[in-house]
Amino acid sequence: MVLGASHFSRKGRLALMGIRLLLAILLTALASTETQAHDPSAYGGLFRSRDHGASWFPADPGLFLSGALDVAISPADANALLLATDTGLLRSQNGGRTWAREAPTVLLSGAYAVAFDADGRGVLASTATGLYRTDDVSHWWKVSAPDGAAAAYAIVPGGDARRLYVAGPGGLWRSDDRGRSWLDIGEGLPAGAVHRLLVVPTPEEILYAIAAGRLWRRSNGMHRWQAHDTGLPIGRVEALALDMGEPARLWAAAADRIFVSADRGVSWRSVGQPLPDAHTAVHGFAVAEAGTVLVLTTHRGLLRSADGGRSWRLMEENLPVHLEAGPLVRDHTNSAAL
Repeated sequence: MVLGASHFSRKGRLALMGIRLLLAILLTALASTETQAHDPSAYGGLFRSRDHGASWFPADPGLFLSGALDVAISPADANALLLATDTGLLRSQNGGRTWAREAPTVLLSGAYAVAFDADGRGVLASTATGLYRTDDVSHWWKVSAPDGAAAAYAIVPGGDARRLYVAGPGGLWRSDDRGRSWLDIGEGLPAGAVHRLLVVPTPEEILYAIAAGRLWRRSNGMHRWQAHDTGLPIGRVEALALDMGEPARLWAAAADRIFVSADRGVSWRSVGQPLPDAHTAVHGFAVAEAGTVLVLTTHRGLLRSADGGRSWRLMEENLPVHLEAGPLVRDHTNSAAL
């Protein structure tokens, strides 16, 4: 039945007037923000810090993103950036001042993970439909990918410029020819997804993976993974970080606490105080100043500690605190840049 205007009561007409007023305010608010580079109170996006996470500024002027899923910085040029979003892959050649859609006729859907080769020569990206490769930034093609590799959770370059790792919902794989062929290296890991992967290239390449909430390690010469979570809450490991000043020191976030290992993950101990809110999901982790500065991206926003975890601060300036904070990437050409 279609109701005409005569069927509305006075209360109904007042409600309709209220809806029209609300729509007018909403449209006015949207019109007023379209001229701004970024309105952190309304949109997510890409942000940059040059002081170990103490201050943050938008790195995506003119963009209005509902989902920034991964970011890659070229090891050959720190101004060359790739941003994986829920609507596609974006590229910047000037450090994020301007952006352009990358391969729109090939990468038709959202991009979930992206990485440069270790020498910056080429790129591998993942969408929900598979893995895609470029060697020259102009021509992209779909590579043959293992079942379960897409949509990838992480693409990580190895110590060799030709080596790439892909962690996905079906396991973990390695390519020694820039993504053209793949080897399953998940033997010894729990069946299913590998959510995080850390590659330590020197002095020998060591892999750390988070699967089924546990931390696993595999080094050169080993064919199987071994659990390396003595002292960590079993089944609750979420994120891992390498200490840039001391390669043997690792940091982990688990069960609302921060843990450190001084022996490459053989044993762990907790440091600092628990995170301010229980059941905080940690997505990214960075460490600076010998463990004094800790930066976490979480489902509640971005948390930072400047005293080794004894106190925590939810970063609010220029950041959309009501939105989930996802990938956290370090610029290896500038140790203070995140």
